[in-house]
Amino acid sequence: MKIIDISLITAIAVSGVIAGGDIEKVETEIIEIEKVVEPTKTTVDGNLKAYSYTNDSVDFYDKESSSTATAVTLNVSHEIINGVTANFTALGYTDLGDEAGLHKMEGQSTGAFFNVANLTASYANTTFIAGRQTLDTPMIGSFDWLLAPTGFEAYTLVNKSVNNLTLVASFVDKIRANNSGEEFVKLDGDNFTIGASYSDAFSASVWYYNVDAANYTEVYADAGYTYSDIKVEGQVISTDYDDEGEDSTVYGVKASGIFSNINLSAAYNSVNDREAGAIEIDSLYTSSWNINASEIIADSYRIEAGTQYAGISATASYADYDTANEVDVILNYAFNNALSMDAIYTSTEYDTTSDDGAEDALELIATYKF
Repeated sequence: MKIIDISLITAIAVSGVIAGGDIEKVETEIIEIEKVVEPTKTTVDGNLKAYSYTNDSVDFYDKESSSTATAVTLNVSHEIINGVTANFTALGYTDLGDEAGLHKMEGQSTGAFFNVANLTASYANTTFIAGRQTLDTPMIGSFDWLLAPTGFEAYTLVNKSVNNLTLVASFVDKIRANNSGEEFVKLDGDNFTIGASYSDAFSASVWYYNVDAANYTEVYADAGYTYSDIKVEGQVISTDYDDEGEDSTVYGVKASGIFSNINLSAAYNSVNDREAGAIEIDSLYTSSWNINASEIIADSYRIEAGTQYAGISATASYADYDTANEVDVILNYAFNNALSMDAIYTSTEYDTTSDDGAEDALELIATYKF
């Protein structure tokens, strides 16, 4: 809500004598008029997070197979002028593990960095973002896991002039990969994406990627239709690599619906000839918590069920790949609007005869928002 302080002080001095039909000069003096003052707007919020990871490669909570860290995230947005804001997300973290430095999150015991630092300008239905930011596209995006999501140094233009249609263009210059530390790494060549997304009962999107850093161009397309509580979706991905090797083609279908307050879905993907190109995330329907389906050249399947009960949000899934299968159980409980707890259990079994062919892992995340 805008806060407007208006003070108008007007004094009018009038002197006039009316006689014989003569009207003498009327003098009007405006002594003072104060201009409208709109105070600048600054918003501040953030969170405190404690994160614990352990797996059974040795034993659960053994120092050789565990990591623990805490972090504070501070978000600041300041309106410089009408339509132009400066946005910052600062992250500071410290590891709570052993002194030897094994399994340190973000690669070191303590650290701090700006994951977001940009200027955002909006006019009518168009927004331009320049600087450090997170990205959300099907095959290049911010992987939101551990302490901070993937950060990019990029220039992004978004237009929503047409109802239900969003146009996006991003040029990406640098990346700070998830759990990689504080440094934003320069990407070679020109790396950009252009996309259009339509959202309604019928939804669809088309994206083009030019990724010189990994020597490929890529086209991603999907479409879906929702009728009552049932949604059917399909996707196609074509990756054209610059080298003399094979290119990649991906097909996928997914059906989902709500039955007796339970969200159910079943999905299938086929990755052919070569891995599909992706940076940090992919949007293949069969990707799981630990495995990106775009990286496995084969057919894959995934089923999922989710519900809410007694304040707990629960999701369970099973995925089968050519080289592995994975079971995920994800629980979330919000104690109130500020404090929440997440627990993620994953069991990944790889097709190998070695003793470490299977791995169970447990992640606990406590978050306090302020």
